[in-house]
Amino acid sequence: MMGHAGMAATAVRYLRSVGAATTAGPVEPLPRPELRAVAADERAPVDPAAFRRVLGAFATGVTVVTAPPASPGAGPAGFACQSFASLSLDPPLVAFMVARTSATWPRIARAGVFCVNVLGADQGTLCRAFAVSGADKFAGVGHRPAPVSGAPLLDGAAAWVDCAIHAVHTGGDHLIVVGRVTALGADPAERPPLLFHRGRFARLADG
Repeated sequence: MMGHAGMAATAVRYLRSVGAATTAGPVEPLPRPELRAVAADERAPVDPAAFRRVLGAFATGVTVVTAPPASPGAGPAGFACQSFASLSLDPPLVAFMVARTSATWPRIARAGVFCVNVLGADQGTLCRAFAVSGADKFAGVGHRPAPVSGAPLLDGAAAWVDCAIHAVHTGGDHLIVVGRVTALGADPAERPPLLFHRGRFARLADG
C-alpha cells in the first residue's frame, strides 16, 4: 500500500505533468470529470419506491456536514446528511455519501476538509434548515471553527468529527467521500441522538 510520502510524490508528478504549480500559491481545482452513467443493463429490477420503503426500515443517525469557505469572500457550506458511517479505526476514517447533483458538495470538495456534526434528539429543526437548497443555512445558527479544519462546529451538536478529504469514489447516483479524522469530540452529557426512520425523525425509546 502506498504511504503518505508516496501519494504526495505521485500527486506532485501529476500536477507537474499538467503544468500546475507545486511550490507556491494555491492550486486551482481541476475540472470535475464526467462521471459514467449507469447503463440500462446494469439497473437492478427493483422499484425505486420499494427500495426507499424497505431501506427506510433501517434507522440512521442524522448529521450536518459542514466546510469552511473555500475562497475569500465565500461563505461556509453545509448540508444535512443521514448517510454517514465510521469506516476504519487504523487509520481513523469515516465516510459520508452525497448525491452527485448536490450543489453543496463542490464547495466542500474545494475546501478539502469538512466537519461532521452529529445532531441530538432536539435538533430536528436545525436539520430541516440544512436540508433546504439555496437558502442561507447558517442564518441564526450558532457555531465555532472546528479545531483543525476550521469548518463550522454547530452549537449543541451531540458529537463532531473533524476531517480532511482522504478519497472520493463513485457509487451509482452518489459519491462516497472518505474523510481522514483529524480531531473529534462529544457532548459529555451523552445526549440521545436524532434518528431518521421510515421517512421521519425518531428518538431512542427507553428500555
